[in-house]
Amino acid sequence: MALRTARTAKEPVPPAPARLPLGFLTPIVLGTMLNALNSSMLAVALLSIQAAFDAGAAVVWLVSGLYLATAVAQPTMGRLADAFGARRIFCIGLLLVLGSAAAAPFAPTLGWLIAARVVLGIGTSAAYPAGMSMIRLRAGALPAGGAAPAGGLGAISAASQAAVAFGPPLGGLLVQLVDWRAIFWVNVPLALTALVMALLRLPADDAARRARVTLRELDLPGMALFTGELCGLMLFLLSLPDHPRWWALAAFVVLTAALVRRELRADRPFVDLRMIARNRPLAATYVRCMATYVVFYSITYALPQWLQQGRGLSEAQSGLVMLPMAALGVVTTMWATRLVGRGLRAVLVTGSAALCLGSAALALFGSSVPLWQILVIAAVLGLPNGFNSLGNQTLMYRTAPAEQIGTASGLLRTSQYIGANLASALVGIAVGRQAGDSGLHLLAAVITGISLVLLLNAAFTRHLRGTADHG
Repeated sequence: MALRTARTAKEPVPPAPARLPLGFLTPIVLGTMLNALNSSMLAVALLSIQAAFDAGAAVVWLVSGLYLATAVAQPTMGRLADAFGARRIFCIGLLLVLGSAAAAPFAPTLGWLIAARVVLGIGTSAAYPAGMSMIRLRAGALPAGGAAPAGGLGAISAASQAAVAFGPPLGGLLVQLVDWRAIFWVNVPLALTALVMALLRLPADDAARRARVTLRELDLPGMALFTGELCGLMLFLLSLPDHPRWWALAAFVVLTAALVRRELRADRPFVDLRMIARNRPLAATYVRCMATYVVFYSITYALPQWLQQGRGLSEAQSGLVMLPMAALGVVTTMWATRLVGRGLRAVLVTGSAALCLGSAALALFGSSVPLWQILVIAAVLGLPNGFNSLGNQTLMYRTAPAEQIGTASGLLRTSQYIGANLASALVGIAVGRQAGDSGLHLLAAVITGISLVLLLNAAFTRHLRGTADHG
């Protein structure tokens, strides 16, 4: 007993988590959920858009275009938030959302619609890194002294999970009642509300902290190389079911090598490889986040397509089947918010184990499976969302340098949307143009393997030991 008392006395007493005002958090939560909402609403509208524009497989670029734009724009917006002020960049992003969402329904061709989605992706990319930067500054001024504000991070994670999961039901309902254009129009009132609240409730940027950033310091060549390598990878992966574009794979390899060479030599690199290499826990968090979202978005896009084509459900019906994922995703985020103070290993192990179980259960799906069983498995798939999202987000918050929190937050979202890009390609390969049972079973086998690796990583990674909330 004496030994236990002595050991406890040497341990630092963790500060209480910072509590952030509701008026401060609300516009940030509204802004950050727009990206997730637009990522998932499209899942049940793809077939309608494909028919409206008489498009073939090119409709997948509505998904990949937003993800590519987001992957590039997130760290860029994070750097701009660190340099010019988080509130200013937050509001500029919302203005881009308003403009693109209002214009998209009037797109005359699929190409114009893809362009509108790209602008939408850039606009929605500002909220998360700018919001995390404002949270870090605000938490540092509170009595907790910068301890991770679990409630604030949990609110952002819960809102994002709800937006991703409720996106298919909402999108299906909008398509059923109006048409595919409504999934763009719904952004207008949400973005406008977030903008007004941001102007009224978020603190003004500190002019003394504002820096002058030139175009050269933004590393435009690095952005171009990063965009090019992702496009090359996507073109190759999407071509695998028919005729592989080996030239696209070669372009990806060459551009990746050029990007690494460029970023290691740049004074202000777009992707700070040196910071990531020095900070192994942060690098591991990025990789873990990417793999997690390969699984998550594979389910999000494949399941509604299978429900419509394999089971013959309407857009609204397939969206409603996804509701159990939505409900449990929000509930488990709130549960994970309470567990995170006891250690992140338990949070990530729980999330990864549930992801394994739900992914493996997809292999049981068939055209004749009762609907209630589909609802049960959809509920199981909702369990890991909150745990994995909050766990990785909290790890990034704790391990990233305080002065680079905006950039580091942007890179976390970049890793998420690289995972989403890989997922859209994986769904295209496994499910193809007609979502049948065999394709769904192939997809289930792949994502179960990825989930198992995530589980083993969470269970045995050393830097997760003792990661209680110590600020």
